[in-house]
Amino acid sequence: MTLLAVAFGYSQKKKNGTVYKEHPAIETVNAMQEAWIAGDDAKVATFLADDFRSYYGSSINKNSKGRDKESFLGLVKNFSKDYAYVSQKPTNGAYPDAIEYKESGVWVQTWDHMKGVHNKTGVKIDMPFHRLYKLNDEGKIAMIINYYQNRIFWEVGRSYNDRKNGVIYNNHDNINSVRRMMAAFENADFEKAYSYFTEDCRFNGLELPDGETMSLEQVKERNEKMWDTYEFNSIDVVGYPDYLEYDLRDGKVVQSWWKFRMTRKSDGKKFVIPGLYIHDFNDEGKIVNSSAYISTKALDAK
Repeated sequence: MTLLAVAFGYSQKKKNGTVYKEHPAIETVNAMQEAWIAGDDAKVATFLADDFRSYYGSSINKNSKGRDKESFLGLVKNFSKDYAYVSQKPTNGAYPDAIEYKESGVWVQTWDHMKGVHNKTGVKIDMPFHRLYKLNDEGKIAMIINYYQNRIFWEVGRSYNDRKNGVIYNNHDNINSVRRMMAAFENADFEKAYSYFTEDCRFNGLELPDGETMSLEQVKERNEKMWDTYEFNSIDVVGYPDYLEYDLRDGKVVQSWWKFRMTRKSDGKKFVIPGLYIHDFNDEGKIVNSSAYISTKALDAK
Protein backbone atom coordinates (compact mmCIF):
# COMPACT_ATOMS: atom_id res chain seq x y z
CA MET A 1 0.00 0.00 0.00
CA THR A 2 2.86 2.37 0.86
CA LEU A 3 4.62 1.55 -2.41
CA LEU A 4 1.48 2.38 -4.36
CA ALA A 5 1.17 5.74 -2.58
CA VAL A 6 4.79 6.63 -3.39
CA ALA A 7 4.40 5.61 -6.99
CA PHE A 8 1.20 7.61 -7.29
CA GLY A 9 2.94 10.68 -5.81
CA TYR A 10 5.76 10.53 -8.34
CA SER A 11 3.36 10.03 -11.23
CA GLN A 12 1.88 13.50 -10.58
CA LYS A 13 5.13 15.34 -11.41
CA LYS A 14 5.20 17.44 -14.56
CA LYS A 15 8.28 19.34 -15.67
CA ASN A 16 7.65 22.96 -16.59
CA GLY A 17 11.12 24.22 -17.45
CA THR A 18 14.79 24.27 -16.52
CA VAL A 19 16.69 26.13 -13.80
CA TYR A 20 20.13 27.53 -14.64
CA LYS A 21 22.87 28.75 -12.34
CA GLU A 22 24.65 30.37 -15.30
CA HIS A 23 22.66 31.99 -18.09
CA PRO A 24 22.87 35.09 -20.34
CA ALA A 25 19.74 36.41 -18.62
CA ILE A 26 21.57 36.37 -15.28
CA GLU A 27 24.39 38.39 -16.83
CA THR A 28 21.84 40.92 -18.10
CA VAL A 29 20.21 41.25 -14.69
CA ASN A 30 23.54 41.56 -12.85
CA ALA A 31 24.73 44.28 -15.26
CA MET A 32 21.45 46.17 -14.92
CA GLN A 33 21.57 45.97 -11.09
CA GLU A 34 25.14 47.31 -11.05
CA ALA A 35 24.07 50.27 -13.18
CA TRP A 36 21.00 50.74 -10.97
CA ILE A 37 23.04 50.95 -7.76
CA ALA A 38 25.49 53.32 -9.48
CA GLY A 39 22.59 55.60 -10.48
CA ASP A 40 23.43 55.26 -14.19
CA ASP A 41 19.92 55.61 -15.55
CA ALA A 42 21.13 55.83 -19.15
CA LYS A 43 22.81 52.45 -18.91
CA VAL A 44 19.86 50.92 -17.06
CA ALA A 45 17.63 52.04 -19.95
CA THR A 46 19.60 49.87 -22.38
CA PHE A 47 18.52 46.73 -20.51
CA LEU A 48 14.80 47.55 -20.36
CA ALA A 49 12.06 46.78 -22.88
CA ASP A 50 9.98 49.70 -24.15
CA ASP A 51 6.86 48.28 -22.45
CA PHE A 52 8.73 47.65 -19.20
CA ARG A 53 6.81 47.60 -15.90
CA SER A 54 7.98 47.41 -12.27
CA TYR A 55 5.73 46.22 -9.45
CA TYR A 56 5.84 45.98 -5.65
CA GLY A 57 4.97 42.34 -5.13
CA SER A 58 3.34 42.79 -1.71
CA SER A 59 1.01 45.56 -2.80
CA ILE A 60 -2.67 45.02 -2.04
CA ASN A 61 -3.74 47.57 -4.67
CA LYS A 62 -5.72 45.52 -7.19
CA ASN A 63 -5.63 48.40 -9.68
CA SER A 64 -1.86 48.92 -9.57
CA LYS A 65 -0.32 49.34 -13.01
CA GLY A 66 3.21 49.55 -11.67
CA ARG A 67 5.92 51.90 -12.86
CA ASP A 68 6.57 52.36 -16.55
CA LYS A 69 10.05 52.67 -18.01
CA GLU A 70 10.27 56.45 -17.72
CA SER A 71 9.11 56.48 -14.11
CA PHE A 72 11.47 53.67 -13.17
CA LEU A 73 14.46 55.42 -14.74
CA GLY A 74 13.61 58.56 -12.77
CA LEU A 75 13.63 56.47 -9.61
CA VAL A 76 17.05 55.07 -10.51
CA LYS A 77 18.48 58.52 -11.16
CA ASN A 78 17.15 59.98 -7.90
CA PHE A 79 18.14 56.98 -5.79
CA SER A 80 21.86 57.66 -6.18
CA LYS A 81 21.28 61.31 -5.24
CA ASP A 82 19.05 60.58 -2.27
CA TYR A 83 21.10 57.78 -0.65
CA ALA A 84 24.73 57.50 0.47
CA TYR A 85 26.90 54.44 1.17
CA VAL A 86 24.74 52.33 -1.12
CA SER A 87 25.72 48.72 -1.70
CA GLN A 88 23.94 45.60 -2.84
CA LYS A 89 25.30 42.08 -2.65
CA PRO A 90 23.78 38.62 -2.87
CA THR A 91 22.53 37.43 0.50
CA ASN A 92 25.01 35.06 2.15
CA GLY A 93 24.72 31.66 0.52
CA ALA A 94 22.37 32.90 -2.21
CA TYR A 95 22.84 33.36 -5.94
CA PRO A 96 20.56 34.26 -8.84
CA ASP A 97 18.65 31.60 -10.77
CA ALA A 98 17.48 31.76 -14.36
CA ILE A 99 14.40 29.69 -15.13
CA GLU A 100 13.31 28.89 -18.66
CA TYR A 101 9.62 28.13 -18.32
CA LYS A 102 7.95 26.20 -21.13
CA GLU A 103 4.95 28.50 -21.12
CA SER A 104 6.03 31.91 -19.78
CA GLY A 105 9.58 32.40 -21.04
CA VAL A 106 12.73 33.32 -19.11
CA TRP A 107 12.68 34.61 -15.55
CA VAL A 108 15.57 35.50 -13.22
CA GLN A 109 15.12 35.52 -9.48
CA THR A 110 17.59 37.20 -7.13
CA TRP A 111 18.12 37.35 -3.35
CA ASP A 112 20.16 40.40 -2.39
CA HIS A 113 20.95 42.53 0.64
CA MET A 114 20.94 46.31 0.23
CA LYS A 115 22.52 48.91 2.49
CA GLY A 116 22.43 52.68 2.39
CA VAL A 117 21.59 55.86 4.31
CA HIS A 118 19.06 58.45 3.20
CA ASN A 119 20.90 61.75 2.85
CA LYS A 120 18.20 64.06 4.23
CA THR A 121 16.59 61.99 6.96
CA GLY A 122 19.41 59.67 8.04
CA VAL A 123 17.07 56.67 7.80
CA LYS A 124 19.17 53.54 7.32
CA ILE A 125 18.53 50.81 4.77
CA ASP A 126 19.85 47.42 5.80
CA MET A 127 17.51 44.77 4.49
CA PRO A 128 16.99 41.91 2.05
CA PHE A 129 15.50 42.39 -1.42
CA HIS A 130 13.95 39.61 -3.46
CA ARG A 131 13.27 40.36 -7.12
CA LEU A 132 11.77 38.53 -10.06
CA TYR A 133 12.82 39.64 -13.54
CA LYS A 134 10.94 38.61 -16.70
CA LEU A 135 12.88 38.87 -19.94
CA ASN A 136 11.33 39.06 -23.39
CA ASP A 137 12.40 37.22 -26.53
CA GLU A 138 14.97 39.94 -27.31
CA GLY A 139 16.67 39.44 -23.94
CA LYS A 140 15.37 42.75 -22.55
CA ILE A 141 13.91 43.05 -19.07
CA ALA A 142 10.17 43.42 -19.51
CA MET A 143 9.08 43.27 -15.87
CA ILE A 144 10.43 43.42 -12.33
CA ILE A 145 8.49 42.30 -9.27
CA ASN A 146 10.06 43.57 -6.04
CA TYR A 147 9.66 42.14 -2.55
CA TYR A 148 11.10 44.17 0.34
CA GLN A 149 10.24 45.81 3.67
CA ASN A 150 8.37 48.92 2.58
CA ARG A 151 8.20 50.24 6.16
CA ILE A 152 11.68 51.73 5.82
CA PHE A 153 10.71 53.82 2.81
CA TRP A 154 7.52 54.91 4.59
CA GLU A 155 9.75 56.18 7.40
CA VAL A 156 11.83 58.13 4.86
CA GLY A 157 8.68 59.78 3.56
CA ARG A 158 7.35 60.60 7.02
CA SER A 159 10.69 62.02 8.15
CA TYR A 160 10.59 64.92 5.68
CA ASN A 161 8.22 66.78 8.01
CA ASP A 162 8.18 67.48 11.73
CA ARG A 163 5.80 65.15 13.51
CA LYS A 164 4.68 65.14 17.14
CA ASN A 165 4.50 61.82 18.96
CA GLY A 166 2.95 62.62 22.28
CA VAL A 167 3.45 64.79 25.36
CA ILE A 168 6.36 65.18 27.79
CA TYR A 169 5.61 65.85 31.47
CA ASN A 170 8.04 66.94 34.19
CA ASN A 171 5.39 66.33 36.83
CA HIS A 172 3.15 63.27 36.76
CA ASP A 173 2.04 60.53 39.14
CA ASN A 174 4.14 57.96 37.27
CA ILE A 175 7.18 60.15 38.02
CA ASN A 176 6.07 60.20 41.66
CA SER A 177 5.93 56.40 41.62
CA VAL A 178 9.53 56.13 40.40
CA ARG A 179 10.75 58.56 43.06
CA ARG A 180 8.84 56.69 45.79
CA MET A 181 10.18 53.39 44.52
CA MET A 182 13.80 54.67 44.58
CA ALA A 183 13.31 56.07 48.09
CA ALA A 184 12.04 52.68 49.24
CA PHE A 185 15.16 51.00 47.83
CA GLU A 186 17.39 53.57 49.56
CA ASN A 187 15.76 52.70 52.87
CA ALA A 188 15.77 48.95 52.21
CA ASP A 189 11.97 48.88 52.23
CA PHE A 190 11.87 46.13 49.61
CA GLU A 191 8.23 45.15 50.00
CA LYS A 192 7.18 48.68 49.12
CA ALA A 193 9.81 49.06 46.39
CA TYR A 194 8.72 45.91 44.54
CA SER A 195 5.04 46.83 44.88
CA TYR A 196 5.48 49.31 42.02
CA PHE A 197 6.21 46.49 39.56
CA THR A 198 3.84 43.97 38.02
CA GLU A 199 4.55 40.34 38.84
CA ASP A 200 5.48 39.65 35.19
CA CYS A 201 7.66 42.75 34.79
CA ARG A 202 10.79 42.16 32.70
CA PHE A 203 14.16 43.74 33.50
CA ASN A 204 17.03 44.39 31.11
CA GLY A 205 20.22 46.42 31.19
CA LEU A 206 23.70 47.11 29.87
CA GLU A 207 25.22 44.12 31.62
CA LEU A 208 22.82 41.55 30.18
CA PRO A 209 23.37 39.93 26.77
CA ASP A 210 21.36 41.53 24.00
CA GLY A 211 17.79 40.29 24.05
CA GLU A 212 18.06 38.65 27.48
CA THR A 213 15.86 39.80 30.36
CA MET A 214 15.39 38.99 34.04
CA SER A 215 12.23 38.26 36.01
CA LEU A 216 11.16 40.06 39.17
CA GLU A 217 12.25 37.07 41.27
CA GLN A 218 15.70 37.10 39.67
CA VAL A 219 16.03 40.83 40.35
CA LYS A 220 15.04 40.33 43.97
CA GLU A 221 17.75 37.69 44.37
CA ARG A 222 20.37 39.91 42.71
CA ASN A 223 19.43 42.93 44.81
CA GLU A 224 19.58 40.92 48.02
CA LYS A 225 23.24 40.16 47.30
CA MET A 226 23.92 43.84 46.49
CA TRP A 227 22.41 45.05 49.77
CA ASP A 228 24.32 42.38 51.67
CA THR A 229 27.59 43.60 50.14
CA TYR A 230 27.04 47.37 50.08
CA GLU A 231 25.48 50.04 52.25
CA PHE A 232 23.35 52.36 50.15
CA ASN A 233 24.06 55.74 51.71
CA SER A 234 21.75 57.61 49.34
CA ILE A 235 20.11 57.34 45.93
CA ASP A 236 19.86 60.87 44.53
CA VAL A 237 17.98 62.05 41.46
CA VAL A 238 20.02 64.00 38.91
CA GLY A 239 18.14 66.84 37.22
CA TYR A 240 14.51 65.75 36.97
CA PRO A 241 12.69 62.73 35.53
CA ASP A 242 10.61 63.00 32.35
CA TYR A 243 7.34 61.21 31.75
CA LEU A 244 6.55 60.62 28.07
CA GLU A 245 3.10 59.67 26.84
CA TYR A 246 3.65 58.48 23.28
CA ASP A 247 0.92 58.57 20.65
CA LEU A 248 2.70 55.71 18.89
CA ARG A 249 1.65 52.41 20.52
CA ASP A 250 0.24 54.36 23.48
CA GLY A 251 3.58 54.15 25.32
CA LYS A 252 3.89 55.44 28.89
CA VAL A 253 7.53 55.90 29.88
CA VAL A 254 9.43 57.53 32.73
CA GLN A 255 13.12 58.17 32.17
CA SER A 256 15.19 59.27 35.14
CA TRP A 257 18.83 59.82 36.07
CA TRP A 258 20.35 58.89 39.44
CA LYS A 259 23.53 58.69 41.50
CA PHE A 260 23.98 55.74 43.84
CA ARG A 261 26.24 56.60 46.79
CA MET A 262 27.45 53.31 48.23
CA THR A 263 29.92 51.98 50.75
CA ARG A 264 31.44 48.49 50.46
CA LYS A 265 30.89 46.82 53.82
CA SER A 266 34.04 44.70 53.70
CA ASP A 267 36.53 47.58 53.56
CA GLY A 268 34.57 50.84 53.77
CA LYS A 269 35.44 51.90 50.22
CA LYS A 270 32.97 54.43 48.84
CA PHE A 271 31.51 54.60 45.34
CA VAL A 272 29.32 56.97 43.35
CA ILE A 273 27.63 55.13 40.47
CA PRO A 274 25.56 57.04 37.85
CA GLY A 275 22.56 55.39 36.25
CA LEU A 276 19.77 56.02 33.76
CA TYR A 277 16.50 54.14 34.12
CA ILE A 278 13.65 53.79 31.67
CA HIS A 279 10.43 52.43 33.15
CA ASP A 280 7.42 51.46 31.04
CA PHE A 281 4.05 51.78 32.76
CA ASN A 282 0.70 50.15 32.11
CA ASP A 283 -2.66 51.92 32.34
CA GLU A 284 -2.93 51.02 36.04
CA GLY A 285 0.29 52.88 36.90
CA LYS A 286 2.41 49.75 37.42
CA ILE A 287 5.88 49.23 35.90
CA VAL A 288 5.83 46.49 33.26
CA ASN A 289 9.37 46.87 31.93
CA SER A 290 12.53 48.29 33.47
CA SER A 291 15.68 49.14 31.51
CA ALA A 292 18.80 50.01 33.53
CA TYR A 293 21.66 51.84 31.86
CA ILE A 294 24.16 51.45 34.67
CA SER A 295 27.57 49.81 34.91
CA THR A 296 28.83 48.09 38.05
CA LYS A 297 32.41 47.74 36.75
CA ALA A 298 33.57 50.52 39.09
CA LEU A 299 32.59 48.33 42.04
CA ASP A 300 35.47 45.97 41.13
CA ALA A 301 37.97 48.60 42.25
CA LYS A 302 40.25 47.57 45.11
